[in-house]
Amino acid sequence: MEGLPQGYRPNVGVCLINSDDQIFVASRLNVPGAWQMPQGGIEEGEEPKSAAIRELREETGIVSAEIIAEVQKWLTYDFPPAVKAKVNRLWGGEWHGQAQKWFLMRLTKDDSEINLSNGEAEPEFAEWKWADPEEVIEQAVDYKRPTYEEVIRTFKPYFQGSAISGKCKSTKW
Repeated sequence: MEGLPQGYRPNVGVCLINSDDQIFVASRLNVPGAWQMPQGGIEEGEEPKSAAIRELREETGIVSAEIIAEVQKWLTYDFPPAVKAKVNRLWGGEWHGQAQKWFLMRLTKDDSEINLSNGEAEPEFAEWKWADPEEVIEQAVDYKRPTYEEVIRTFKPYFQGSAISGKCKSTKW
């Protein structure tokens, strides 16, 4: 993949917004209190745009979304030592962190399509909510925060209005 920084796992991120310009975030099952936007690895031979659509579907059940914009360059973050040891063992590599291509997508249907345990992949999230951009940045884990700031700054001109924080929703399986 063109411009991919060496030593970083190729990954995609999705900044999904609703009609009120609120951003979808979900809390991780394995890290309580860690809220993040959907993201995931790019499979061998897969294009970043296809990976973003797949990851959104696998993690959230959402298929009704349109791509509005893409961050043109790879954004990277480094793993803290404990995270690095764990993910390198799980992923079988020696990664400094992740290099991500980010996509801004807009939900084209309503919330009823969201299903965190849709059976396509092992569930990663416990609950989800719509949040304003500032809240998304505040609730991100420390090592991802600079990337989230850049993603929000890049995509903010595409938002139609001001975002209002949404209500938290739980998923029971």
